[in-house]
Amino acid sequence: MSIIQQLLLKFPFFILGFIIIGGAVAFSISGLILVRYFFPHSKLKVSHEVANPIFGALRAIYAVLLAFVVVTVWQNFEKSNSNVQQEANYLADIYRDAEAFSPEFRQQAYMLLREYRQAVVEDEWRTMARGKMSSKVEGLMRKIFSLYSSYQPKNPAEQSFFSVSVQNLNSFRDLRRQRLMDSRTGINALLWFVLIAGALLTISFTFLFGAESLKAQIIMVVMLSMILSLILFAVIEMDFPFTGKVSISSAPFKQLLLD
Repeated sequence: MSIIQQLLLKFPFFILGFIIIGGAVAFSISGLILVRYFFPHSKLKVSHEVANPIFGALRAIYAVLLAFVVVTVWQNFEKSNSNVQQEANYLADIYRDAEAFSPEFRQQAYMLLREYRQAVVEDEWRTMARGKMSSKVEGLMRKIFSLYSSYQPKNPAEQSFFSVSVQNLNSFRDLRRQRLMDSRTGINALLWFVLIAGALLTISFTFLFGAESLKAQIIMVVMLSMILSLILFAVIEMDFPFTGKVSISSAPFKQLLLD
């Protein structure tokens, strides 16, 4: 389990946000005051002509990186949500098409599919928050495949429904596998290092500008640190789509009418 996922599990939403944003603000204020203690604004103003273009380049590079990460994380989150809805749709289709088969097979299929839906909602959604799969759901998946693999269609109509059901079942299994992978896959640790280091460097660079009013500069630096930390906090919350407060709901499965 990654450090980010551990943080999402250990700290509630508002406490984690307070730690990240509050830490960034504390760093910006203390860092600025420390720099101004050793370097008065009159000395820092001398280097403004050199610092301005360098800061502009640093700001642009980090903004592009941050925007890329935000868009990627958001797209991955939305894709995972879409996959969950599609997975639930396949489950509903498989359940509905089982009506075309013999009463004995239909009864077994209905029972296993209902148990599967219930286990996903009550058990696997909880284990996915830790990046793990549910052994109960995995066992039910195997029983469902075993049931279908041992069935012999009795007429052309059953054969037609059976072929479609097997295709849906394979797609259904693939989507579950993707859901499990999404639950444990986040941003690479190296990229997180670059994001955090980039934010700290961007904030630290503002300490080298010497405004005559220290209070005004503190306000500006705090605003910059808050917006950067807010964006990083949003990325953290969406990085693992099934962990934390901002996570994908099991509602598509709960809303299935398997009766």
